[in-house]
Amino acid sequence: MSLVISILDIAETQAREAAARAINSITVEVGALAGVEIEALQFCFTAARRNTLAANAELRIAEIPGQGQCPACGRISPAETLVAVCRRCDDGVLEIKQGRELRVRSLNVD
Repeated sequence: MSLVISILDIAETQAREAAARAINSITVEVGALAGVEIEALQFCFTAARRNTLAANAELRIAEIPGQGQCPACGRISPAETLVAVCRRCDDGVLEIKQGRELRVRSLNVD
């Protein structure tokens, strides 16, 4: 719930700065390695948006896959966990390059 409240705070601040009357949708990027349960995020959003500029808004989620780079061979590979080993050389633990994101990407307002 605290994540959703933060998302709504960011969205409302930006909407008010743009003199918007309502938020129609909020697009959020959520990385596969961010530790966020998508269904819980959507459920909490529905409950928390009441009495806000986003009261009727849709939450759109752009999922970002995990990806890392091997320090040994340099290959960029998918990462399904925060500690993943290179699939090519099996020599190095991947340095995570993407998949930990959690950010508001865009708003659609009136």
